[in-house]
Amino acid sequence: MKKSLSGLARLSLAVAVCAAAQARAAAQPRKPADSEVWEHVPVHVATPPNAAPSDAVVLFDGTNLSEWESETGRPAPWHVADGVLTVVPGSKGIRTKRSFCDIQLHIEWRIPNEPQSNRSQNRGNSGVFLQERYEVQILDSYENPTYSNGQAAAIYKQAIPLVNASRAPEEWQTYDIIWKAPRFSKGGGLISPARITVLHNGVLVQNDIVIAGRTNAAEPSYTPHGCAPLFLQDHGSKISFRNIWVREL
Repeated sequence: MKKSLSGLARLSLAVAVCAAAQARAAAQPRKPADSEVWEHVPVHVATPPNAAPSDAVVLFDGTNLSEWESETGRPAPWHVADGVLTVVPGSKGIRTKRSFCDIQLHIEWRIPNEPQSNRSQNRGNSGVFLQERYEVQILDSYENPTYSNGQAAAIYKQAIPLVNASRAPEEWQTYDIIWKAPRFSKGGGLISPARITVLHNGVLVQNDIVIAGRTNAAEPSYTPHGCAPLFLQDHGSKISFRNIWVREL
């Protein structure tokens, strides 16, 4: 009668068999087709020149403010003419009627040529607020010194842009923003903070930055919230906008 192998012997045999199989696999070159994945085919997104991608939500196409309202919920009070949306100083900000979480945002903006007596934060000031809470600063930062975490493309008072990519007043500029919204538990605790990447005029200026919390607070912190509108700020300057669209991620 044969004696059965001990547990240790069976384990040793299994390890030897596995090692032998790995050695044989390593000795046989992998075919290129072995690394090809065919099961998932990305959906085609049309990208017409100088137009929003086909899967984008167009928030302003130059014709009307149907996607926007005032910050009090009334009709948006800003001026639309010749394909351009312009702040009406003193009318307060506007926000989208839709709410968003993770997005890719494209927005073009232009600073007016204001009096030379205007300096620092009083020159071409506005802002793009993600989820109504987290601001990417808009400012005339072309030969206009101010505090670095408050210049154009700063995450306001949190993150200084890597470089100053600003153009002169009256020239159109662009922000392309990748926004990852914060996550909260059912009990309201922070699971993961918001993150943001910003390209200013095609130049990377904020590289996957972690947001510390609401940007207008002296000590930023998070309050639980869900998806929320985009908000454009009225800060007393006649900033103009065009070609605003988002892709929900």
